[in-house]
Amino acid sequence: MSSNPDRRGTATDAADETPRSAPRANLRVQKVRPAYRQVADELRSQIMRGTLEPGSRLPSESELTGMFGVSRSTVREALRALASQHLIETRRGVQGGSFVAAPEPTKLVDDLGGMLGVLVTTPQMGIGDLLEARLLLEPAAARLAAQRADADTVEALRAAAEAPRDSRDPSGFVTHMDFHTMILMATGNLMLTMMGQPVSDVLRTRLDRASVAPEQWDQVDSCHVAITDHIARGEAAEAESLMRDHLLDLKDLYTETWRGSTQD
Repeated sequence: MSSNPDRRGTATDAADETPRSAPRANLRVQKVRPAYRQVADELRSQIMRGTLEPGSRLPSESELTGMFGVSRSTVREALRALASQHLIETRRGVQGGSFVAAPEPTKLVDDLGGMLGVLVTTPQMGIGDLLEARLLLEPAAARLAAQRADADTVEALRAAAEAPRDSRDPSGFVTHMDFHTMILMATGNLMLTMMGQPVSDVLRTRLDRASVAPEQWDQVDSCHVAITDHIARGEAAEAESLMRDHLLDLKDLYTETWRGSTQD
């Protein structure tokens, strides 16, 4: 029998071939999110879109179980996650249940400040990170304050800059931080205030104020008065520049008095 030129893959041919490894895609596979997270994310999305309005009652646990095809324990975990973010509140009684909560910026800022307070005790974040963020935020806020502040706001800023020191806080640090908060508020931009307040809260609790010489705090007071003067006169560029210089001058002071962290 003549050989067939079109014949493919004899046993001998297969034995002679060197096995090849399967091609590798090198794709980064992401883990599937836990079921309760997916439920919480969907409900959060509906709240943010306004589909679920503040004050409206969420479906019952059994209804949510059926809607999402998950267990009741998964639904409860999702509701706990939303409650911890102040997005819903639970009421007891016959008319009780889970209700969409109206957002309260103060609670959100407090939570963020608490989380920052924890983060700065870890190697991932230090005083340098906080001061760098502040250096980007507050000079711009001083510029906006000079452009937008009305007479009442300027009066409040001046009162904060010239506030007498409380006997319970000889350093005057609390009033110093209140002045910086007032600068953020004077912009009229709630987002800027919410971004800056947690940083101030961490600095309040993590600095060793008593180790700072009184004359250093006197210099801080003088600088606050000068910044207020620029804002009162509408001198935006000058207010921004002086605030930047002020924060740069404070960098060493803050780093040296930082409690329980590695120096940056």
